[in-house]
Amino acid sequence: MSDLPELVQKLLHSLQQVPYLASKNLYKVANHFLEQDSDKIAQLCKILLDVNSQITRCNICFTWQQLGQLCKYCDSARRDKTVICVVETWPDVLSIEKTSNFNGQYHVLGGVISPLNGISPANLTIDFLVKRVQQHKIQEIILALSQTPEGEVTVAYIMDRLQGLNLKISVLAQGMPVGSSLEYMDRVTLMKAIVNRKQLL
Repeated sequence: MSDLPELVQKLLHSLQQVPYLASKNLYKVANHFLEQDSDKIAQLCKILLDVNSQITRCNICFTWQQLGQLCKYCDSARRDKTVICVVETWPDVLSIEKTSNFNGQYHVLGGVISPLNGISPANLTIDFLVKRVQQHKIQEIILALSQTPEGEVTVAYIMDRLQGLNLKISVLAQGMPVGSSLEYMDRVTLMKAIVNRKQLL
């Protein structure tokens, strides 16, 4: 990399900081930006700056929303406010919405408990979830987490926190492959997993 122009090296270094960008695609992505005209680059930079300054997390469900506006899931009068589907990330919300088979509320944890990666319950929004259940008339919690060891640990922890709150708790049906992530599940499989969810409590 040292034989590249300094600015190109800086571009590659910045791209390396982007999570989920595979290293094998690093040079292809850098080349894409190098080939763009200045207007397109300026437009992309403006969008990134606008997103950074105008998009924030909903203070109820923690999905993304426009600053100063209400989250469309929490604000909708047509959604069932007695059921909360708990997911790891925002893309999981989008995956479930694509099934057109869930009409309740959401709660985005921000990940799963993973001590090896330095993620403890305190790093997630579990405390806020417990408060939602305590302060509102929630009847069911659907734990729609990935079927991984970390996901199972998180499910067990949340169930322990919600003990004694007179609440129905269920998980997605076992039609999902072990170790799978909601984000990559096909719509039909995910829809069946929601419909045939298994009650744990």
